[in-house]
Amino acid sequence: MHESKSNSRGILVWFRRDLRAFDHAALHHALLAGAASARNGDSPVFCVFIFDRPILDGLPRDDRRVAFIHASLAELATELEALGGHLLVRHGDARTEIPALADALDVTAVYANEDYDPAAIARDGGVADALAAAGRSLRLFKDGVIFAKSEVLSQAGKPLGVFTPYRNAWRKRLEAQPDALAPWPVDPHAAAFAPGRSQLLSLQDIGFDDTGLADIGVTPGMSGGAALFDAFLPRLAGYGTERDYPARDGTSHLSLHLRFGTVSIRHLVRTVLQLSARGQAGEGGATWLSELVWRDFYQMILFHNPHVVHASFKPAYDRVAWETGPAADELFAAWCEGRTGYPLVDAAMAQLNTTGFMHNRLRMVTASFLCKDLGIDWRRGEAYFALRLNDYELASNNGGWQWAASSGCDAQPFFRIFNPVTQSERFDKDGDFIRFHLPPLRELSSKAIHAPWLHGGVDGYPAPIVDHAEARQRTLERFEVVKARG
Repeated sequence: MHESKSNSRGILVWFRRDLRAFDHAALHHALLAGAASARNGDSPVFCVFIFDRPILDGLPRDDRRVAFIHASLAELATELEALGGHLLVRHGDARTEIPALADALDVTAVYANEDYDPAAIARDGGVADALAAAGRSLRLFKDGVIFAKSEVLSQAGKPLGVFTPYRNAWRKRLEAQPDALAPWPVDPHAAAFAPGRSQLLSLQDIGFDDTGLADIGVTPGMSGGAALFDAFLPRLAGYGTERDYPARDGTSHLSLHLRFGTVSIRHLVRTVLQLSARGQAGEGGATWLSELVWRDFYQMILFHNPHVVHASFKPAYDRVAWETGPAADELFAAWCEGRTGYPLVDAAMAQLNTTGFMHNRLRMVTASFLCKDLGIDWRRGEAYFALRLNDYELASNNGGWQWAASSGCDAQPFFRIFNPVTQSERFDKDGDFIRFHLPPLRELSSKAIHAPWLHGGVDGYPAPIVDHAEARQRTLERFEVVKARG
């Protein structure tokens, strides 16, 4: 639908991974800028989301993340309309769609929140150039992290590559700059939203299917994120211990909402610190805050080290010779499909394949198994998680996989190799998680369920595809090429 040009040259807010109408940096600044310009006449604020084809074209039709975005946009549109605005939705290449829409609306500038993925940075650079050629500008704001880029550095002024010093410096920075947690209010009275009706697209319009998010317990949008956070707060104090047990409801399940910005990271951190100050967050509050700091850390690592997208953070680890060929391909397929013969690994992969969610403890276990039991390149596992995880985002996924493979920043030592049986016995002691996801094993005792082959095996469930002790020795030998350099 054609948008008529305004005589007042307004501002276009480009929503990306920030699908909310509250505490939104770009929207806040757009409204302020509009108010400053309103003395010379109306300066309307338009809002748009682009279903970006370069991102979407490689995804399967039943991708749950697209369904999550689509449903979240409907709620965002409703909220913007309540504020007096509306939401435009387009399907195309953002590098051409945004400049074209900016021209059609005759806006002076496009406002958006920063994205630190290398591909997004390149995209934004192209958009900025196209806008500049037409006398317009692209203005970007920090929104999805507390501290970004080079805001947290070592005392020598260098990016930090180890988490604990980063976390300590992050806390010091926050103490010195508490306004980093201040919300960005969305005040519809600051400037006039452009009137109009939201223009939404159906999933079918963009080539995707409705995957039924409710069937896997996912509630999208701002309301879904708020409800999850409210439900998590009574469990926050116990998070430090409960988070390790996949059969328990010990985590916040907010990673998907953080990924698409249907919650505010500032609100989450501010709330935890307030509860901690009142003595209501327990040890769990400090642990959960550290997990949020990890997100900032990995975003910083990606920004300063874009080579990690395709290579090891530590270049020496690119000398590791991973298994290749038909045999390795079969092992990889068995891992993907959850038929390794190790129940905790297989149950975790079944959870991922069925729901798009995987518990963080199990992400470590399954990643370690692929790299150090099967000897398969971490990049293959990273790509599979990128395809399957609802909450996939590049920085944390890459950081987690390189941690497991020992090739990343602050990674576990290469000789630390998770034993999938002892991990199972420790973190799913009674086998409840395994039984839920692996029906053939439901009748096994709590002792036998962790290693069925030691108890006669089970019809319909495979024997282990690798001996862990032998695989461990092969891994130690495989990493000899980097042992001298650590």
